[in-house]
Amino acid sequence: MNQLDALRQWTTVVADTGDFRQLAQFKPQDATTNPSLILKAVQKPEYRPLLDQALAQHAGKALDEIIDRLLVRFGAEILSVVPGRVSTEVDARLSFDTAATVARAERIVALYRAEGIDVEKRLLIKIASTWEGIEAARRLEAQGIHTNLTLLFSFAQAVACGAARVQLISPFVGRIYDWYKKSAGSAWDEAANAGANDPGVKSVRQIFNYYKRHGIATEVMGASFRNTGQIAALAGCDLLTISPELLAELAASEAPLAHALDAQAARALDIPAVELNEAAFRYALNEDAMATEKLAEGIRAFAADAVKLEKLMQSA
Repeated sequence: MNQLDALRQWTTVVADTGDFRQLAQFKPQDATTNPSLILKAVQKPEYRPLLDQALAQHAGKALDEIIDRLLVRFGAEILSVVPGRVSTEVDARLSFDTAATVARAERIVALYRAEGIDVEKRLLIKIASTWEGIEAARRLEAQGIHTNLTLLFSFAQAVACGAARVQLISPFVGRIYDWYKKSAGSAWDEAANAGANDPGVKSVRQIFNYYKRHGIATEVMGASFRNTGQIAALAGCDLLTISPELLAELAASEAPLAHALDAQAARALDIPAVELNEAAFRYALNEDAMATEKLAEGIRAFAADAVKLEKLMQSA
């Protein structure tokens, strides 16, 4: 049994890509996208026609609406390949505006419904895990619109997402690892910080155990992996979203893969419940330098790629 098949025994495998033509070979249950992945995809010759069609069919409409229609087109194509759900992201530039995030999410949902997609079962609206984003998710979930809270780096963000009853969170394993490695500089010991000791892996394990111990239904989906060792150390997590390159590495390896996270064992742990109001959330996030920096950096990066996509469309 290869590692990818072994992983599927305990964890739902999700493909982290906008390249829907790659999906079939790995047979993921779900797929996730983000502005950077869509930008990367539309610059490939095989996907450029989707961009051109969106521009031609919706000429005269606002650029942000055309982009949403392009995202939905990619999402619909992905859903023709995967049996489960696709995550489609709200513009990162709205990350600090609850009302605007809700409105953009509602438009994306309406576009999927117009494509005949069962949005309650097959769509997750992806939103950055700011306080405003989490509040937007709370409102959307109350409408039956399910959400994926992304750019999640801290326990405080996870606690707030659980309290808001969001469907799923995406803790970013690799970006946490990146920060700690950069911060340590020449003192970084790769072997000592690998596997279960990887700081990104430890963050996801803490969140997973907390959710299971307190009966929080929000799904945990580890994301942003740098190597297969990080993935193996989280076998048993609810879901893991993995790039095609790392999926291929897992499929090519027959090295043993053990069950690392155990929901049943977590329920017996002595973990106190945590409650956070807005002030406590903001203070806890502020106290976590890594999470503060990576959240801001992630929003800037996604926003920059949204701008690049707009410029690409304007120049087409």
